[in-house]
Amino acid sequence: MENLELEKIASQVRRDILRMVSEVNSGHPGGSLGCADFLTLLYFEVMNHNPKDFTMDGKYEDLFFLSNGHISPVWYSVLARAGYFPVADLGTFRKLSSKLQGHPSTDKKLPGIRMASGSLGQGLSVAIGAALTKKLNGDKSLVYCLHGDGELQEGQIWEAAMYAAANKVDNVIATIDYNGRQIDGDVETVLSLGNLGQKWQAFGWEVLEMNGHDMQDMKNTISKAQALCGHGKPVVIIMKTEMGQGVDFMMGSHKWHGVAPNPEQLANALGQLEETLGDY
Repeated sequence: MENLELEKIASQVRRDILRMVSEVNSGHPGGSLGCADFLTLLYFEVMNHNPKDFTMDGKYEDLFFLSNGHISPVWYSVLARAGYFPVADLGTFRKLSSKLQGHPSTDKKLPGIRMASGSLGQGLSVAIGAALTKKLNGDKSLVYCLHGDGELQEGQIWEAAMYAAANKVDNVIATIDYNGRQIDGDVETVLSLGNLGQKWQAFGWEVLEMNGHDMQDMKNTISKAQALCGHGKPVVIIMKTEMGQGVDFMMGSHKWHGVAPNPEQLANALGQLEETLGDY
């Protein structure tokens, strides 16, 4: 798919995100906006998956696990736009009895969701378990997962990282949304990650870096990550993004981590994003 076409899909995804959180005056728009380009590329070009026949096992398909579940708006939008469920369902986000919970949940049986991810730090363990299952089953498909940079302050991440390297889980590609922000401020201030690339290398992972807002750079980097798979080491991509990407007043601060825009702010934001696929 051409980069421009992917960017147009991502623009619509950003519109969906803003409308979803604004309607219920709750949710997490900042990180969602920042990961719109990556998830669009993953679901519309990179992964081998079957939206029309979703199964929890996902045999002989690539799998994706969202570990930082608070950015559910971007995932729900991409899943809907990719055909997992009706786009109109996005209008039920965070409403009573909706399948589109604030944090993804498997009990609602929403197509595309294979783990509950309200609590941070668990997704890498789940992804590694799924990757090992594929190895045992002779399934050559890959497992992808996404994590927030603030989430790396959770100890379970590093237990899983150590396990994956020690056991040569080389069919998993983890991506870190490295926007430098978390709920209470800048990551560097709250609890510095230091040299993140060196940390992952010390834990035995192959480390790549990419710009999360440059489609071609992401295509090239993910292709390199795929080529590294199968050689005895897990792969992590440190993805530089901007929280609130695409909306000028949401960028440059952690403020919009978990705050929804009011109607006036929503109108301003939507005016900066092209409607390309039609609003739900």
